[in-house]
Amino acid sequence: MLWVALASLACAGGFLRSESRGGRYVLEAPPPSADLVGKLSFHETHAEDTLIDLAPALGVGYVELLAANPKVDPWLPGEGTRLAVPAARLLPSGPREGIVVNLGDLHLYYFETGAPPRAYPIGIAKDGYATPTGLTQVKAKREKPIWVPGPSARRDDPSLPLRVKPGPDNPLGEHALYLGWPMVLIHGTNDARGVGRHSSRGCIRLYPDDIAELYALAPKGIEVRVVNETVKLGWIGGELYLEVNPDAAESLLIDETGKRGDAGAPAGLHEQVTRAAGKQADRIDWARVDDIGQRRYGVPSRVTR
Repeated sequence: MLWVALASLACAGGFLRSESRGGRYVLEAPPPSADLVGKLSFHETHAEDTLIDLAPALGVGYVELLAANPKVDPWLPGEGTRLAVPAARLLPSGPREGIVVNLGDLHLYYFETGAPPRAYPIGIAKDGYATPTGLTQVKAKREKPIWVPGPSARRDDPSLPLRVKPGPDNPLGEHALYLGWPMVLIHGTNDARGVGRHSSRGCIRLYPDDIAELYALAPKGIEVRVVNETVKLGWIGGELYLEVNPDAAESLLIDETGKRGDAGAPAGLHEQVTRAAGKQADRIDWARVDDIGQRRYGVPSRVTR
């Protein structure tokens, strides 16, 4: 079982590899790659911890933390439980420029010429709402933004004022990037537990420190591309790595219940891997591909022999 390896072995910066020893997958530290951002690490819990509170402290999203640790009770992980902290991400496909938001792995990626890419966990639309996909741009930037509740917010809470000033009651936090889509912003939050979850009415939420960093980096007019890729592939040191994340339905189920579903492998997974492998398709460990597709841990793992 993959989880056995995650629970029993520690290797800062390590990744899952395709070989196994005694039925357990082992870890290895891959060389740097243009297809990779961040690294996998580990954290031991204390008796009073919950994963919903640990996720902000560890700098990852709640859903991705549960996906990478499916055997852990999110409310009672227990003393000394070793968690995999899945801060390593393969990059989405397409142009590596501007801001790329991937709903499929609940992350925002920032690309700057001459600098390594940056990845931030995000909160997106909750059930009944949608974060749009496609191309737009940052139309305006505001520090200490004023929140003007929309019609849906007023339906949920008719007592809301017409305008909410900056402060602890303002869900936009301290920084906001206004996009070309009406009512859709990239912003901070007054409740860090909503990041890495389905928590908004369509906006994209970041941790306060992350949005402060992005706000300083991203100029007005920068392009924003929003995609939905649960499957990502990339080459690291001559080896093909695969990352499969929960789909929208399972991600929402994890968020709301703390439990995994049984979505199965994504449709067309073999075709995607074959295209990425190209002339090296004969090196693919297809049993490993199927296992990753079924389990959807959201952790980059090697699939070439």
